[in-house]
Amino acid sequence: MSADQPRVLVVEDEPAQREVLAYNLEAEGFSVSRAQDGEEALLLVDEDLPDIIVLDWMMPNLSGIEVCRRLKIRPETRSIPVIMLSARTEEVDKVRGLETGADDYVVKPYSVIELMARVRSQLRRVRPSTVGQTLEFDDIVLDSESHRVTRGSDEIRLGPTEFRLLSTFMEKPGRVWSREQLLDRVWGRDIYVDTRTVDVHIGRLRKALTSHGGGDPVRTVRGAGYSLG
Repeated sequence: MSADQPRVLVVEDEPAQREVLAYNLEAEGFSVSRAQDGEEALLLVDEDLPDIIVLDWMMPNLSGIEVCRRLKIRPETRSIPVIMLSARTEEVDKVRGLETGADDYVVKPYSVIELMARVRSQLRRVRPSTVGQTLEFDDIVLDSESHRVTRGSDEIRLGPTEFRLLSTFMEKPGRVWSREQLLDRVWGRDIYVDTRTVDVHIGRLRKALTSHGGGDPVRTVRGAGYSLG
C-alpha cells in the first residue's frame, strides 16, 4: 500500500456488493479494506484507522447504525467520515442515520459514479492533498497536483518524504502528530521504519522551509510530537 493512497474501509455483508464497491474504489486509486460485518469493521478500524468508511446499514448482529454510533463517540475515530448505505428510503431513516453521525447517506440501489463522487467529496474535507487540492498555511503554498511548494516568492525543493510530511501537516494545521502517527500516514504500515527516522526527515523539512529565510513553522511538542504552527 502506498502511503499516498487514501484508505477506505468497505463494510458490507453481501459479498457481491462488497467486491463491486472495492473494485470500483481501487480503480479510483484508493486502498481498500473489507469487512463483512460490524464487529470485523470495528476491529479493522482499531488496527489501522481508515480515511473514510463506506458502511451498510442492514447487517446481522451489529447494524451499521450501531457501528457508526460507536465510532462517533470515540475521540480517535470521531472525525472519520462515514457514508451510510441503506435500502431504507424514508426521510425518517435518513434523518436517523445522519443524527447518529453519518456524514452522508446513500440509498440503494445507487449509482457507482455518484458514490465515488461522494467519497471524493468527503476526502476533500479530511485529506485535501489526496484529491489534488492546493493547501496554504501562512506564506507556504503546496500544490499537491504539480508537487510544487513555494514560500513567498521562493520555490522550496522537497524530497518525496518531506513533501508527504508537509502535506500531512498542512491538511490539519495546529494538530499535534506523534511520531507513530506520522510513520503510519507518511511511510505506511507495510514498511518498518524506526521512529528516529521521523526526526531526521523533520529536520530536512525544516531546513528546506527556512532555506530562503523566514521562521521555522514546524513546532516540536515535547513528549507528544510535531505540529505546523
